[in-house]
Amino acid sequence: MDTDEAAHRLQLLLKEFTIPARRPGDGRTGTRAHPPVPLNLAVIDHITASVVEVAEHARAAAPDAGPLPAAPAGIYDWWRQSTPDLDEGAVQARETVIYRQGLEHAIAAGDHKVIRKHPCPACGTWGLFWRAAAQRAVCVNQDCTDTKGMARTWELKQLAHEHIAARQRTLKANAT
Repeated sequence: MDTDEAAHRLQLLLKEFTIPARRPGDGRTGTRAHPPVPLNLAVIDHITASVVEVAEHARAAAPDAGPLPAAPAGIYDWWRQSTPDLDEGAVQARETVIYRQGLEHAIAAGDHKVIRKHPCPACGTWGLFWRAAAQRAVCVNQDCTDTKGMARTWELKQLAHEHIAARQRTLKANAT
């Protein structure tokens, strides 16, 4: 997943997943005192939290950054444009947050396959899957266990950090 895909996934969430899901049934419901909420509030909260996190990081690095973009999906380009002179470590941190948020957007949209595209940081196998209850990626390699003998689990920020670091190593190796 390209880091610009985070903006696409955020836009997809905004357009497609803010409409409340219909509940299965025969169409008959009890009388309501109030109509249902016209938006999926969990998705709206997710989008808002993502924008706020990016804005806080951007303003910490560039307090004079301009106003936030009107469209939430423009937040990542805005962050990059507001912080063009970051050192290498800060660029890696910025791109890691953007990539992690892209993974979060995909999972919020129900696309758990994005996790399978990452190798396990411990053993390097391609056996990760998303465990929704734990909100973590889990390695299915039977030899990849923690000190208690349990399958290793990874937070999205760890997967994002590994992905961005590997990409930067590749870019440096190819630049010579």
